[in-house]
Amino acid sequence: MKMKRIIALAASMVLMASLAGCGSSASASKGSASSGSSDSSSGDSIKIGVLFSSTGSTALVEKTMTDACTMAFDEINAAGGINGRKIEYIHEDYASDPAKCTEKIKKLIEQDGVVATVGCYTSASRQATLPTLKDDDSLLIYPTYTEGEEVHPNVIYVGCMPNQQATDFIPYLMQNVGKKVFLVGSDYVFPKTCNKQAKALIEQNGGEVVGEEYAPLGQTDFSTICNKIKDSGADLVYSTVIGDSNTAFYKAYKQYGLDPAKCPICAIGIDESNLQAIGADYAEGNYASMPYFSTLDTQASKDFVEKYNEKFDDGTVVTVLTESAYSSCYLLAEALKKVDDPTDTDALIKAFAGVEFDAPQGKIKVDEYNHSTWLYSRFAKIHDGKFDIIYSSDEAIRPEPWPAVLYPKYKDTNFMPDWNDPICYPQ
Repeated sequence: MKMKRIIALAASMVLMASLAGCGSSASASKGSASSGSSDSSSGDSIKIGVLFSSTGSTALVEKTMTDACTMAFDEINAAGGINGRKIEYIHEDYASDPAKCTEKIKKLIEQDGVVATVGCYTSASRQATLPTLKDDDSLLIYPTYTEGEEVHPNVIYVGCMPNQQATDFIPYLMQNVGKKVFLVGSDYVFPKTCNKQAKALIEQNGGEVVGEEYAPLGQTDFSTICNKIKDSGADLVYSTVIGDSNTAFYKAYKQYGLDPAKCPICAIGIDESNLQAIGADYAEGNYASMPYFSTLDTQASKDFVEKYNEKFDDGTVVTVLTESAYSSCYLLAEALKKVDDPTDTDALIKAFAGVEFDAPQGKIKVDEYNHSTWLYSRFAKIHDGKFDIIYSSDEAIRPEPWPAVLYPKYKDTNFMPDWNDPICYPQ
């Protein structure tokens, strides 16, 4: 552990002692933190942060990620913990507000003394933690699919990179659906960066982009975009619409007379929770690409879904984000087993290289070079409100934070980031 982190922890202890001496409570305020593994004391446990929203606009999505962490850490503890030490997990709610991520990650590191944190949903929330992770020499394990074009020395990216969603998906669509593509996305970094790769792959496979439109996050009026799609002559819509806007988009799509049998929506931003909200009639006949769908017909996937539903019988559904958060905890546990001192962040980061886990989606591993994870490529057609998987890669796909279709120099090399190069991560 570096000296600045020791100083921060010492200062926190002094502050807590002074508050106690004045007769004030030093306990967490309402709605801040909750911890698991009550049978472990701070002296012989390993503290891990869980940073997901339980309030705010993305709380419903992030709830299953929190639940997945709870399930994974409880399982790990029941199996004996980490080299005989139990995990004490401490949850913080950043209330769907990226600005609060800085405050919450600082608390987890400097006051609670976590050795690493599993968390964050949006790219904005992840990026809000980066300065603190660097300054306090701590580690974030990030489960959400991402736009790439970033690698940070203090982040392990377990969610899929754009190439793991698009490299197989777009050629399939060109061959089986049509060549004329209309791009629709939410108006922020993830959709726009992913669509850069999509455009290159569409062109590479003989396709044509006939339109490109973006809607603000939370947009509910898609009438103009639907009319533009109707007038474009598109064979398919490649969608990077995110979150609750999907419900409005899919419903408007059908209401404005667009037929998925002739021009389907082919999305990289919807999962089972979206299907619940959209409804079977409005989602029918469209496509999606993710490394994991809960309809995957393997024993590992069936067991995972069954365990989750038994533990959290509250109407929520297993999604790729649930699975990725669960896998993130196990990858962290495997890395922790390899280090003598869990508080040695540099050693812990190095321990992630090549770490594997038999995840619900199949065997995955953290790349030895680029802090990202080898995952499967799968896509599905929606039928009767479920994802019918129509393609699965035979093995996990190498992650490309800088996709080779846009950055050819990385195609045949094991890209090792230069941590002093601003291209790698926001400074």
